Amino acid sequence: MPFVADRTTAPAATTTSAAARAAAPRRRRALPADPRTAAALQRALDRRDNGAPIGD
Repeated sequence: MPFVADRTTAPAATTTSAAARAAAPRRRRALPADPRTAAALQRALDRRDNGAPIGD
């Protein structure tokens, strides 16, 4: 049977403290792209490329 590391016996120097874990930013899943938003962005870019004034 292959050796499996036991996380509960890791030396204290290699473990992260609770404060360090809390300070680290958490990764979030990427949200699926909204097709309506993508279409609106494309229309705005097309208007800009065709010389239309850029809105605020």
